[in-house]
Amino acid sequence: MKQAVLLGNPGTKRTVYLERAAAQSGIFIRVIDWKDWIKRQTEDCQEELFLKIDPPRWESCQLDELSGLTGEYLERLGELAHMAQMYPVTFLNEPYTIAALLDKRACKYRLLQAGVPVTETLPEPCVKVSAADREKNCVQGRWSAGALLDMMKQKRICQVFLKPVRGSGAAGVSAFRFQPSTGRMALYTCALQSPEYGLINTKKLRRFSAADEVIALLNQILALDCVVEKWYAKAEYQGFSYDLRVVVQDKKVDFILARLSQGPITNLHLNNHPLEVNRMGLPGTVLDSAAELCLKSMECYPGLRSAGIDVLLEKGSLKPRIIEMNAQGDLIYQDIYNRNQIYCHQAEMMRDWLHHV
Repeated sequence: MKQAVLLGNPGTKRTVYLERAAAQSGIFIRVIDWKDWIKRQTEDCQEELFLKIDPPRWESCQLDELSGLTGEYLERLGELAHMAQMYPVTFLNEPYTIAALLDKRACKYRLLQAGVPVTETLPEPCVKVSAADREKNCVQGRWSAGALLDMMKQKRICQVFLKPVRGSGAAGVSAFRFQPSTGRMALYTCALQSPEYGLINTKKLRRFSAADEVIALLNQILALDCVVEKWYAKAEYQGFSYDLRVVVQDKKVDFILARLSQGPITNLHLNNHPLEVNRMGLPGTVLDSAAELCLKSMECYPGLRSAGIDVLLEKGSLKPRIIEMNAQGDLIYQDIYNRNQIYCHQAEMMRDWLHHV
């Protein structure tokens, strides 16, 4: 017997709107709660499955738990990949591909190797490791505030983005400006030091400019294991800077949403402004270029059928660059409350699989 299954979180928008799309397509999707997965995975894998994996829900706001939480998730994805070697399972997105896209550093490297323009990361600081200083060989080390400031002085870079290698929802993502000639600095981040919980994600963007406060926060954020990216000037629309979230499924663009912000970080849950891209009057050639870039990025991951891809359009030229890829970036409120076409497309994939003999 064949079944379409969603491994996720019952009652959430992701689940509810996929179930609605499935009902419209005339199919039933069985929902398995992440909380029940460990005890039920063996019995549920005896049948032939089409399995969509939604992200688990993380309740913690403590950023120092981010590595542990993502590490546990990677273990679960490894179990799912192993399961597919033992039982007949077809995935919407392969577990190993979801895991690969969780690593921002490795994802950027793969895209660059394929010739895809990206918002480039800066090389990690080089650390001398020779015993008694006999050899001058180096290894890559983690950033610190001091190493970051030294690099920015040497390369005459005044602004960068900091992002934990594994994370989502702007957790730990920060924008940093530094003027070497004056020593003035500004840090834009949702991270905040809590006396009770340590470094936490507040989901509210703040600006810090006092040097001692900025340096202390920088060191805590960078200790999460961050990539440091060049800060490209983004295109603007009616006084807002913006980037694009592009949802690609089965080699076609299903939805493009602009994320407008008056600050440097555009994530929509920070009270930024979503706008359907067809209302912005962008040239068709720009949208075609962005779509072509997204499709080329998808080709780098053969196990990926659905992804939300963040695209930067450079100010002035509107040249597109990939910011990052998300194998579970399909929840767009402006879609589910309208046509729900993203989840309808997924339901169609499941229906075609169920009816295929």
